[in-house]
Amino acid sequence: MSKKVICLFSFVLALSMVGNVQAQDATWTDASGDHNWFTPENWSEFPTDAHWAKVRNGLPGPTIASEGAVARRVHVGYSEGGALTVDGGTLVLHADDLLLGKNDGEGILNMISGSIDVARDFEVGGGNPGIVNMTGGTITVVDDFEIPETEGNPDSPAEVHLNGGTISIGGDLHMFEYGLLDITTGTLIIDGNSVSDVQGFIDNRWITAYGGNGTVQLDYDVTNTGETTVKGVHKLKPNPINGGSVIPGELELSWTLPDPCVPDQPVLVDVYFTDDWAALYSFTNPDAIRIASMQNVTSLAVQIQPKTRYYWAVDTYVGDPNDPIFGPIFSFVADNLPPKVDAGADIVTWLTDGVRTGNLDATVTDDDAYTVQWTVVSEPNEGTAVIETATAEDTSITLAELGEYVLQLEAFDGEYSSSDTVTINVYNDSCQAAQSLPDYVPLVGDLNGDCKVDDADMALLQENWLQENSLTEEWFKVD
Repeated sequence: MSKKVICLFSFVLALSMVGNVQAQDATWTDASGDHNWFTPENWSEFPTDAHWAKVRNGLPGPTIASEGAVARRVHVGYSEGGALTVDGGTLVLHADDLLLGKNDGEGILNMISGSIDVARDFEVGGGNPGIVNMTGGTITVVDDFEIPETEGNPDSPAEVHLNGGTISIGGDLHMFEYGLLDITTGTLIIDGNSVSDVQGFIDNRWITAYGGNGTVQLDYDVTNTGETTVKGVHKLKPNPINGGSVIPGELELSWTLPDPCVPDQPVLVDVYFTDDWAALYSFTNPDAIRIASMQNVTSLAVQIQPKTRYYWAVDTYVGDPNDPIFGPIFSFVADNLPPKVDAGADIVTWLTDGVRTGNLDATVTDDDAYTVQWTVVSEPNEGTAVIETATAEDTSITLAELGEYVLQLEAFDGEYSSSDTVTINVYNDSCQAAQSLPDYVPLVGDLNGDCKVDDADMALLQENWLQENSLTEEWFKVD
């Protein structure tokens, strides 16, 4: 059989296999009425990692509240609209995309807590409207995040409201006109340096913070190593930061006042503070939760209890004293903070007489007493790294083989733990160690590459003194 025939047969076989996989549809029916993903009768076929799960026909959508939901692909809003809610559960897409909208239906994802892992792309608004309401949890996308998937289509607007949780992208963020990503307390993380692209989306007002009442902050290789991190900060610049954690006890709430409509006119504020979200959101008895009334202040002291989430808001009067500008609801948790651990900078060294002993210089900070533990995560061979005192923050380590060593320092304060790692690369000698550095520049005259200019280099120079290997033919043919 010829190669062409074999290749054609393989191609047709591959297409037939793809068709078989795609043919395994699992269509949402909500037959039981309990809206539970894991109820088998709620599906035409219960989805496995080989199924294309379709949430469609305008039915009440499924809720994933426990671990174990899987599919090959998930399409929310395949026809006549649909919604998916993840609240404490897990959804793993093993081989394909997560789609919201498309095929004549609006798709809505309500991400409250839990996790979604997408093997390929996450497409929002692909031909029809798509909406993400995210207040917690994590969404991990292996490839691209597209908002909206159909470029410049006013009939398929896409809105992503990142009001909590984290979206991590392994590929690229694609945004077009009619797409919006608004960030409050959530975080967007993109693998690699995407600062230029993200800044362009911010300039186009496709990425906003607090509905345009805040600032989008982004950095590369600062918050997260090797990644672009995007967050939102409200123009009031609340402290504690929205969604943050603080130590119980006395706390000073603070904020930044906006400019007044009339220069030099004081900006007055009403401040509300409570541990009851409904009391602030419904605003049925504002006097009970108001801690400042029409005052020109930028901070107030409050007492907070452990293991409690608090909510607060600052309304400002920049013009009419009878017409305040309502601020958003900020929140924070009063809790013991986990230790901050820095295992130290990565190390490059070399063996002397087959061994190297050096110091591990770590830093741990915490408001409470803590314990530490060093462990060897990886080493060239078992037993080639020996830590002198594994329970000491600063200790020494002896290495007995060439290669890479990864060590972890974990700190525990009796309730929470944190960790950090340090990598040690061990070379044959000091020259190899120096040459491994990214900013290494060879010395002029180091002809034999041994990191020094000496008699050996002079001998090489003398051996070739006045010799020449330039071309002698003006028209030289190269074979």
